[in-house]
Amino acid sequence: MAREAPVDEVAAAWAEGGLVVDVREPDEYAAGHVPGARLMPRHTVPAHCGELPADRTVFLICASGNRSRSAADWMTSRGIDAYSVTGGTLAWARGGRPIASGSSERAA
Repeated sequence: MAREAPVDEVAAAWAEGGLVVDVREPDEYAAGHVPGARLMPRHTVPAHCGELPADRTVFLICASGNRSRSAADWMTSRGIDAYSVTGGTLAWARGGRPIASGSSERAA
């Protein structure tokens, strides 16, 4: 079962340079995402999670938490310190936190 992190905890980690990975599709990401979040659509996680730093906690976020739980579960089973963001980008935005728009490169 994937571990979850509440939005407040993720926001504190993010403010200190924490790694946030958005597992939504590129169009969803472009419409609004956590500033600085890396894009890695859920279906690409198995192929690209090796591109993430192995020594850092990864906070996975999607729209509401379903895809990020699945991705966190997959990563955790492979030894990556991964957490799903409870409530996803919707909870992030509802909390009055900043949202960026536009596209980005894939996670690296």
